[in-house]
Amino acid sequence: MAAAAQLLLPLPFVIYPLLFTTLILTFEIFLSYKVYSRVLKWLTLSLLAYPLTVFIVAEPWPTILRATFLPHIEFNFQFLFIITGVLGTTISPYMFFWQASEETEEEREAHLIGKDGRPRINLEALAKRLGIDDATYQKIKQFFSPQGIVLSLSKLRTHLSIRAKAGTLAKVLQTKFVIHQYKGRTFYAPATPPRVLTVFANSIDAIIGLDDYSKLPVHALRITYPQGSHISQHRAQDCSPDDQTLFPGDVATAYGYNTLYQKGLHGENMTINLVETDGSYPDDIQNYLSCIHFKGHLSFINVDGAPSDAEGESTLDVQMVAGLAPSASINVYQTDGNADSDTWTQVNDELQQIMNANTNNANAGSVVSISLGIDEADISSDDVRALDSSLQQLTQVEHMTVFVASGDCAAFADESFGDLSVSFPASDPWAVAVGGTDLSVDGQGNRTNEVAWSEFPNIFHCHNSWGTGGGNSSLFPRPGWQNANGVKNSHSRNDRQLPDLSAVSDNLAVYFQGQWGAVGGTSAAVPIWAAGQALVNEDTIQTLGTFGYAPRFYYAVADKNAGAHAYFDVTSGNNLYYHATTGWDYTAGLGTPDLARFVQAASNVLA
Repeated sequence: MAAAAQLLLPLPFVIYPLLFTTLILTFEIFLSYKVYSRVLKWLTLSLLAYPLTVFIVAEPWPTILRATFLPHIEFNFQFLFIITGVLGTTISPYMFFWQASEETEEEREAHLIGKDGRPRINLEALAKRLGIDDATYQKIKQFFSPQGIVLSLSKLRTHLSIRAKAGTLAKVLQTKFVIHQYKGRTFYAPATPPRVLTVFANSIDAIIGLDDYSKLPVHALRITYPQGSHISQHRAQDCSPDDQTLFPGDVATAYGYNTLYQKGLHGENMTINLVETDGSYPDDIQNYLSCIHFKGHLSFINVDGAPSDAEGESTLDVQMVAGLAPSASINVYQTDGNADSDTWTQVNDELQQIMNANTNNANAGSVVSISLGIDEADISSDDVRALDSSLQQLTQVEHMTVFVASGDCAAFADESFGDLSVSFPASDPWAVAVGGTDLSVDGQGNRTNEVAWSEFPNIFHCHNSWGTGGGNSSLFPRPGWQNANGVKNSHSRNDRQLPDLSAVSDNLAVYFQGQWGAVGGTSAAVPIWAAGQALVNEDTIQTLGTFGYAPRFYYAVADKNAGAHAYFDVTSGNNLYYHATTGWDYTAGLGTPDLARFVQAASNVLA
């Protein structure tokens, strides 16, 4: 390039290598890969100068042909410099394409891609790369099986479920279970660390279920009923929620979901997975689905036993998703949140069940919605590691976005007013943390105003009523992808910051226990985003053959290079400590969905 530029502009030669080196480094550092790659693609057109030269410049062809077969070599600087340049420009592309071909052949042999070059997941090959190999698993089976313990290895071979009586397990692990008291809490746990064989000890990332130190998950919702409301005493369909509550049509219009409905997208062939620790009443679900003319498929999957009660969380999640993605498949993974064990172990088992069911369908654009959490200080480190691993696998391996409620105790997730804290697993870097807002609409459902959700607090008790959760994590550093206008601010500590996104979380219509009520909490915001992302995935799969996933995707969409304002920026309100501002903030994150623009920005990122 330097020699060519000197022909056009005869400056000292040394200037050009320095100039081009500086330009290349600047582009690589300050331009996104997507923009830089587009620039390079267009610059490849300059290579047409070589064949065009043949027709423009009069060349002595006899001399060229003779030199082709009888080359003339000179041992001087200029000649060797040219030879080096020719070899470099010839060998470098060849090596690049050779390496790419070799990698493709290796992946084809491993059955990770097909003959058409498109990704293909081979369960056995992938599982052996991720999890334990056959030899290690055999050693584990030999260690446990003689004791009458039942083992179950996940399809990805990264999660081993062990079922046994407490006494049997204590004997095998060379410990005993005792009652502990710590910080005013009573819980059971091993008296000494469990012991296993050294040959597979290094394969263990976390052991969970041996204690119940972690506090129970908190559902991020509250349900109120209008004065004069009544429980239906008959089974006739009741489709008359209070006029002051928001129905799916209001949310769809306010957030632009209806623009995708107009394109024929209602969640067809898309799957939304819900993680629940309570059950629901079939009559409540059926009434709501009839009112919204649900055409999708609803399945309930019990994990570690059926739920023992219905607290409203599962009901809310099903109804929010069904109302906004009325043709989607909804899988409700439910467990008993009142069981006498570590409920977070059961939640992790639900995530593993989702992975097992999705392993051969990782390119389908499915999503996960989790409307529960606990402050970071009240969950054990083993539970955190296990759940973090499951969330990572759901995202990286199975290509699912996992949305998690940021909590309803404002900036104080531990429910101690004034004690800044955030909720896990919303704080996990593999989760998309979703906060809450108050949304106002006109008579046609058009968005007229939106502020960060918070309530005048009873400082002694939160009861899911203080407001949208947000703040700095005490467990996770801020990942490199969490970068947007507003992320670096006076409260930043280089920690993971919550939330990432937000949606309406107050005054939404729900049918529970035979009557219509109004639900609030970030539990409602999570399924709203899950349904919206399913619609967006349906669109981009049809138009581009791909889809976006993972928390980093939402910051890429927010980047100005995506070419569209993908979110409604919530700039008013607070969460009793942090204030909403322009750009990202601790109350509403990047903002609420403007789905018509979001799908365009997402398409620009994916293209």
